[in-house]
Amino acid sequence: MSPEFTSLISPPVLSIASNHYLSLESNLQELPMYNFGVDISCTCIELVGYLEKYPQLPGVVLIERGKFLGMISRRRILEFFIRPFGQELFAKANLRELYSYARAEILLLPETTTILTAMQHTLKRSPELFAEPVVVQTETNTYKLLDIHDLNLAAWQIRGIETQVRYERSQAQMIQNDKMARLGRLVDGVAHEILDPVGFIWGNLTYISKYSQDLLKLIAAYAEDFPQSSAAINYLKDEIEFDFLEEDLGKALTSAHTGAERLKKLVTSLQNFCHIDEIYPKPVDINACIDGIILLLKSRLKGEIEIVKKYGKIPPVSCFMGQLHQVLMNIFSQTVDGLLDEAVRQQFQQKSCHNSNQPQIIITTAVISQTANQPNAPDSRWVCISIVDNSPGMSEESQKQILDSFSTEKRADIETSLGVSYRIITARHGGKLDFRSQVGVGSEFKILLPLV
Repeated sequence: MSPEFTSLISPPVLSIASNHYLSLESNLQELPMYNFGVDISCTCIELVGYLEKYPQLPGVVLIERGKFLGMISRRRILEFFIRPFGQELFAKANLRELYSYARAEILLLPETTTILTAMQHTLKRSPELFAEPVVVQTETNTYKLLDIHDLNLAAWQIRGIETQVRYERSQAQMIQNDKMARLGRLVDGVAHEILDPVGFIWGNLTYISKYSQDLLKLIAAYAEDFPQSSAAINYLKDEIEFDFLEEDLGKALTSAHTGAERLKKLVTSLQNFCHIDEIYPKPVDINACIDGIILLLKSRLKGEIEIVKKYGKIPPVSCFMGQLHQVLMNIFSQTVDGLLDEAVRQQFQQKSCHNSNQPQIIITTAVISQTANQPNAPDSRWVCISIVDNSPGMSEESQKQILDSFSTEKRADIETSLGVSYRIITARHGGKLDFRSQVGVGSEFKILLPLV
């Protein structure tokens, strides 16, 4: 080994792998990597001496004038040395000359790249490059080598974790579905028990109203035929406040009729919300579904939030009613929570009412057309449900969390209600669920359901 080049090569340094357990979000920083940069002016024979001394070293990072130039793997170096006359040709040559022959496409990734993403990049390479190490760039612009075997091992471990997480989620979902099915049957039974007496009341109120009007007519006829009533009758009329009773009886019956009708609608909405979907979808009135969810949420609104309905004339949509109710409930709950939080914040800051707008949710339904993706195909028709609020809007971080819950590539550690809603609309109904928010303007959820 030439003594003039000995000081130009520093021994490779292996970074220690992280002690933490790998997860779906683990990145390349958590894996063991070699820091071995060599100036391109060094001789090949000197480099081979280091490869013999460190048998686990996957390759060498080439440096020229202090800057990153490229990488040669151990495999390619040895390939050129074992060729006929390879040692005679390259033993005394410098790395620049070897690199001109052994140069190959490299995979360069930042150290913040997740392990699963890095594995996907390696699988996209040409087959002859599968065994090549990955060059990892750190935040300090140093370049390290990651052995492909370490990456494969970590990726398989994470895949095992992912499979376990999916299994646990599927088990939890099965338990949750069973609970919801039992709850749905329980609510349906209770609703029937409530609807029966409500039906008796609501139905008999019509007859009671008619009977009372007939009795008042009879009393009026008696008063007309016997204008000089006895003192006992006059005393009784004053005692029961007959004039007020005659005027208020109709109003009381109308109020009771309205209350019974409202209770009937509320119980029906509760039945629809806990509806157990069948195997095949059925036609559903979207506007009625929205009205049912608003009725269930009315106790939370308490007049603080104004609901503006802009319903269009839309045909029945073939869908799973119970799951659609779940999606609408999740979106409305998210919207109402944001508006109520803002109302509390304004009260805490003691803002006057005329300086702040009343919280408002605008619901719009319509039939829209979208251009077909394929040429010569007719435009597709969709039912659009737009839910817009005038909240302060969401931060970029909050928006990213919601969009990440929609993504299949970035699997969230915790299942979110909006993520479930996205899968119900897209996977179950073949529709679309879009979300956008602007600070100072508000947020919008848009549901698109295909019309078959």
